[in-house]
Amino acid sequence: MLSARSLFREIHDDDQAFQLFCSIAAKGEDQGGWENGRIARLVEDQELAPKIARHGADEDKHGRIFNALLHKRGLDPVPVPDDTDYTMLLERQGIGLAHSRLRREEPLTERDVIVYLAHSRVTEQRAAEQMRLLRKVFDGHPEVGRAVRMISADEDNHLAYCHEELLRLARAGHGRLILSILQETAHAEIRTYRDVSLAVMAHMGEILRWPRAKSAVLAAGVHGVYGYERFGGGWRRMTTLKMPQKLDALGGPPPRESFA
Repeated sequence: MLSARSLFREIHDDDQAFQLFCSIAAKGEDQGGWENGRIARLVEDQELAPKIARHGADEDKHGRIFNALLHKRGLDPVPVPDDTDYTMLLERQGIGLAHSRLRREEPLTERDVIVYLAHSRVTEQRAAEQMRLLRKVFDGHPEVGRAVRMISADEDNHLAYCHEELLRLARAGHGRLILSILQETAHAEIRTYRDVSLAVMAHMGEILRWPRAKSAVLAAGVHGVYGYERFGGGWRRMTTLKMPQKLDALGGPPPRESFA
């Protein structure tokens, strides 16, 4: 019987599959770290800038964690196929702040900040959900379990921070703009998540030599998730805003944690 637990365990137990999985994850985290670092440098809001910087530091840490998991297995990162590069594919659709914009030494506008936060709110929703799933799958695993717990706690903080900052901007009169950007971002994200999921499953199927029937079932499951999110209203969870229980989630100094 196919399940998320059996699927991820199969990937974990094969060196080549695990190598690709961690490499994909590390590259996405590294790119997020660079983007947040640049945004923190360009934003003029001096209360927001340290929170963005901490967000970027967390993403850099996550990249190091995935690379550490590889090194513990005696593995090195491998090149990431373009069709599995979630962050790059979103940028190509004009979602979030373009890298060409972030490379310019020009302060961000208030609209730029809203675009950044809306993009983060949607993508952090996905990240938080994915890490909660991995926590269940690897609960009790001495290394992977600890790694995903650390990352999952950070993703929950990132999501809470995005809710709180967007609500602050909505109260300042930007509510309609925020909702519009959230909806555009969410619809692009669910398409991209579908495409990346299909690509990742195809690459894993080649590595693990899955029979066609198994690959077809997994692809049908990906399409089923997309159908629910696109046509069943699942995208709305990415566009609603509510004050989080944990306020100022990225305020103050980051916790001194290490994974080696």
